[in-house]
Amino acid sequence: MNKTTRLAKDEEGPLPGERATGEPVTTEWKLPTLLEVQQAAAFVNLFLPPTPQYQWPILSRVAGCELWIKHENHTPTGSFKMRGGLVYLGWLRRNHPEVTGVVTATRGNHGQSIAFAARRLKLRAVIVVPHGNSREKNAAMRAWGAELIEHGHDFHDADAHADELAASRKLHRVLSFHPLLVRGVASYALELFQALPDLDLVYVPMGWGSGAAGLAAVRNALGLKTKIMAVVSSEAPSYARSMVAGRIVDVPPRTRIADGIAVARPHPGAFELVRNEIERVVEVSDDAVEAAMRAYFRATHNVAEGAGAAALAAVFQHYTQIAGKKVAAVLTGGNVDSDVYCRVLGIRSETKDRQQASEDGEP
Repeated sequence: MNKTTRLAKDEEGPLPGERATGEPVTTEWKLPTLLEVQQAAAFVNLFLPPTPQYQWPILSRVAGCELWIKHENHTPTGSFKMRGGLVYLGWLRRNHPEVTGVVTATRGNHGQSIAFAARRLKLRAVIVVPHGNSREKNAAMRAWGAELIEHGHDFHDADAHADELAASRKLHRVLSFHPLLVRGVASYALELFQALPDLDLVYVPMGWGSGAAGLAAVRNALGLKTKIMAVVSSEAPSYARSMVAGRIVDVPPRTRIADGIAVARPHPGAFELVRNEIERVVEVSDDAVEAAMRAYFRATHNVAEGAGAAALAAVFQHYTQIAGKKVAAVLTGGNVDSDVYCRVLGIRSETKDRQQASEDGEP
């Protein structure tokens, strides 16, 4: 039995080292089993239907391959992370009914997932964000019923304050990466691979790594040969540097657009889960990410946030390498501030985006 990520029965106790309040401590990190992912998917589907995977002709033509987009921007919170929030808080509600409130730190999508799940599962949610966080994401978290607290200058300051609040208010501490979150996120991988079992490659944005871990778990469990390409910002390349070095490497992020994957250092548990599961880490520039955001809107009229568009940016970057292959890109979220999105849509480079050039019939 996978000791780290048990969820199969309501009567099961906490994970190793877990406490109902305070910081959850995980002593062992393993990918979830197929049964665990299937059970998580059944629970997630009580709150949202499976998201679609579409092949958009214009994007496939531009990419030079059979390209499928997994639309995690179609969830109620506009991001894949709500799957993990539901599974985690569902486990907490069943196994620790004495817990009435949770606290976590976020820059946006994780916080929305916890706020949404807490509201549906009748828990109080306290979300800590750094000062200067996105006003629209803050408003969305409040709208889902969370108490929002602004503290510190960056995520790490907010994260430390969440620890303090867990102790002082006796709230259950939800971390930004945990095996139960991976199990929930893996439900989208199950949907994707059941629909498209013969994919050659799947490109996924890499923040903490729950998406890549979920894809690896399901791919391995189903015995598929799909290669997983993790995508990071070239302005936040800590995962790429860490993979090369074989150890955790700190690199302060400087990206202007891909804040959802702007991590200064990989999570140690996540790093160990995915380091031997992904084919390679691909770096994409901010300009390439913004071009992919525009491509999504022009070709599909879907809104992609910066991190959400990173996978498509990498696909375009690998145009010659993936010619003729069957490829998927995960559009992980669409939660971009309106003023930022207007700026991105209004920008045209000196040379047209390749996608627009293709539509115009130019070489």
